[in-house]
Amino acid sequence: MKSPLPLLAPLALALLVAACSKVTAENYAKIKAGMAYTEVTAILGNPASCSDFAGFKACRWGDDKSNVTVRFVGDQVVLHSADNIK
Repeated sequence: MKSPLPLLAPLALALLVAACSKVTAENYAKIKAGMAYTEVTAILGNPASCSDFAGFKACRWGDDKSNVTVRFVGDQVVLHSADNIK
């Protein structure tokens, strides 16, 4: 009989990562226009993805179900939005 540990390990890791998420309503409320990218990453951690185009940067934290998107111009927050954060 095989041990169930190999099957449970990925599930436990996923739960641990989800529990440690910095994508919360409390942290989202800390994001303000004019903040630097480094200030935002200090609050939310490293983004899941970013795109750059002609001095504009859009970064996203979280996943398809719950996320925060922050748009930067010249390394400063100009817009931010959130979907389904708690």
